[in-house]
Amino acid sequence: MRQWSLRINLVSRGDLEALWPRHIADSAQLHAIAPSAKTWLDFGSGAGFPGLICAILAADAGAKTEFTLVESDARKCAFLREASRQLEVPVTIETARVENIPPQLYDVISARAVAPLSKLLRLAYPFCGPSTTCLFPKGSRVESELTEAATAWHTTVERLASRTDSGASILKITDIAPRP
Repeated sequence: MRQWSLRINLVSRGDLEALWPRHIADSAQLHAIAPSAKTWLDFGSGAGFPGLICAILAADAGAKTEFTLVESDARKCAFLREASRQLEVPVTIETARVENIPPQLYDVISARAVAPLSKLLRLAYPFCGPSTTCLFPKGSRVESELTEAATAWHTTVERLASRTDSGASILKITDIAPRP
């Protein structure tokens, strides 16, 4: 991460100093919510947060979860490929925008620091089945994002406290459907 961040903007310089609590531990808490997922889609994967971190944890636990990481920046995808190769963590990496990949159903969908909730739901919806769970970490604006999303989407939302940031939440969302 440190080596690649010198060449491409994976995380800010300040975040390199707080890499563990700010990014790695924050991402790892998502795996604990859905440790038995068989398929996992992470879009806007960037530096591998949370998708690659969750894939590492799943592999370490002996899980057979199939991870698909979607990132539109080819340089970041090169990093993800190299990191997964060096760590010997099998993941599928798609160099594309999530709205341009063929829809298929996933058990878990995650995205961290990608977009407001309404947009995340729109992007995730083509990949959601009746048992899909979306995991979206959110910060202090979570209430306004939930209110805005409720105008366009029906969802069942469980708001979980973040273990790494007292002002943040993880939205565990199921039963996603557009409102008529």
